[in-house]
Amino acid sequence: MIRNLFALSLAVVSATTLVAVPAVIAGSYGATSESVKTAAATGKTIVDVAAEAGSFTTLIQALEAADLVEVLAGEGPFTVFAPTDEAFAALPEGTLEKLLLPENREQLTQILTYHVVPGKVLSNDLKAGEVVTVEGSPVEISLADGVKVNDANVVTADIEAVNGVIHVIDKVILPPQS
Repeated sequence: MIRNLFALSLAVVSATTLVAVPAVIAGSYGATSESVKTAAATGKTIVDVAAEAGSFTTLIQALEAADLVEVLAGEGPFTVFAPTDEAFAALPEGTLEKLLLPENREQLTQILTYHVVPGKVLSNDLKAGEVVTVEGSPVEISLADGVKVNDANVVTADIEAVNGVIHVIDKVILPPQS
């Protein structure tokens, strides 16, 4: 069911386009252009790249708990706004542990898919404005003071993988309450 919802969301959101922005160079945020080229050239998926980075262990753990690893290791393309381990650690005490429980899988899936946009959107393709996520709710892309996704800062941009791109963010973003 989650895969069907994910695929349906991708189909619906594929028509969404982003609006213009000055380029954020990956090297200026810590990712070297060489490491970006290497990941895509070696056939590594978003999940592979995140796992090898060493700063996304909590994200990988959450993807496993939500049964989304296979989806994000799939064909794509996807754009993932990936919170670091430090971003997850900044959540209120007990929040992450609660979300990882099997009975909270649906809520965890909503949060994780809120960090994913269909298609491969590099930093030079970003535009200010709303972009609909795979979860179905929009995120706000701001370019006024660096690149932001809602209130999270993009700290590393354009980490390419064979099935998309990762933009590292410093905060877990939450979908609006329905």
